[in-house]
Amino acid sequence: MPLSHVIEPGPEFGRLFRSFEHTAYRLETRDQYKSANESEALRQFVAGERVNMTWFENWLTMIRQATAAGKRFARVRVVTVPLTDYSRFGLFCSGYTNDAGEDIRYLDRAQARNLPDYDYWLFDSRLLVRMHFADDETFLGGEVIEDPAAVVQHNYWRDAARHHAQRREDFAAQ
Repeated sequence: MPLSHVIEPGPEFGRLFRSFEHTAYRLETRDQYKSANESEALRQFVAGERVNMTWFENWLTMIRQATAAGKRFARVRVVTVPLTDYSRFGLFCSGYTNDAGEDIRYLDRAQARNLPDYDYWLFDSRLLVRMHFADDETFLGGEVIEDPAAVVQHNYWRDAARHHAQRREDFAAQ
């Protein structure tokens, strides 16, 4: 059995969020992401307009259902300070996800020198998915890694990131 394989965005990747048993954790390391489903909301946010959040409802519903079932979603966002427009938009959106039950925390990039410089999801502390992006920041898919040593290392990085990160509310208040 190979220690890794690649899954593309879509149904197979989406199943990861419905099949985990206890925890889903993400480390986010990019100052910009490109996603067609959020582009209009980002434009509205940057323009100072009222932001239509209907594009986000499926994700928020999934988080609410999972957390109601006792599962936990958490992430740490490594950000460059001062924040990019996209990171400010992410901070705005994280108010909604935190209200839905996800625990999003923030870490200044200057304090993240000992963390990897790539995004990953860690499901139930045992299934690692390293995310891959195109040069234009579009999500290409995830590499599912089952190598035990790599999984343990990413659990350590999760714990270190969460230890140093600020709760969303505290970070936003600055």
